[in-house]
Amino acid sequence: MTKQLIRVGHSPDPDDAFMFYALAHDKIDTEGLIFEHQLQDIETLNRRALNGELEVSAVSIHAYTRIMDKYALLPSGCSMGDQYGPMIVARRPMTLDDLKSTRIAVPGTMTTAYLGLRLLMASLGRKEPPAYDVIPFDEIISAVCSGKYEAGLIIHEGQLTFQNQGLYLIVDLGVWWQHRTGLPMPLGGNVVRRDLGPVVIAKVSRLLKQSIQYSLDHRQEALTYALNYARDMERDLADRFVGMYVNDWTLDYGPRGREAVRRLLDEGHAAGIIPNAANVQFVE
Repeated sequence: MTKQLIRVGHSPDPDDAFMFYALAHDKIDTEGLIFEHQLQDIETLNRRALNGELEVSAVSIHAYTRIMDKYALLPSGCSMGDQYGPMIVARRPMTLDDLKSTRIAVPGTMTTAYLGLRLLMASLGRKEPPAYDVIPFDEIISAVCSGKYEAGLIIHEGQLTFQNQGLYLIVDLGVWWQHRTGLPMPLGGNVVRRDLGPVVIAKVSRLLKQSIQYSLDHRQEALTYALNYARDMERDLADRFVGMYVNDWTLDYGPRGREAVRRLLDEGHAAGIIPNAANVQFVE
């Protein structure tokens, strides 16, 4: 049987490592597909997806609006902020109105975190983008601590560790979004390139779900592997972080998760942040 190479892009983070463990270490039958894993930060993967470089990739839900012609959303692999999500933190207590005149360090303009920031600003009456600089996500906390920035928009494990650096939570965008809409905030998902065709796409979709289920069924084994990407987190904290973003939502968005994706992108379009209305299509 001819083997087919599938290049998979995902973040070097414990949740993605946990999710892809079975595929990365041949724990399941890959049915003739060879998965090559390429680990890069999410904003880099978003921009690679603009060019259709990888057959499968993790991307920000915000970025999906710019790659819909090339990729379809897989039903498994989402990172859902269910009453939590990206956070704006600062060196001192601040109000939301203070943020309107504050330069903020952000992890990328194609991230869902940035879309959430823009929607927050729009709700405060600010139509134009906030003052911001893009810096690597794993440098934001130290940049705020050093005083280079008054505030930072943090993602990934920084959501659990920022208080250790003496920073203050200004707003949790996942909580803000849930209060606003009654829905969780869909942060990231996995996409598959449309030109692979329906047979291979269906196989990729099935295997990704099997990989996630394997890790959930063999949690300690998969967590030990994920700790390689935990950036000095202790096992208990890494386990908590993985549990936040690899769970039942990750196995399948479900009707409510699909509604959350469409609502987020529709609001982004209505606010003038996303240029084109998003016709969201999931692999079924």
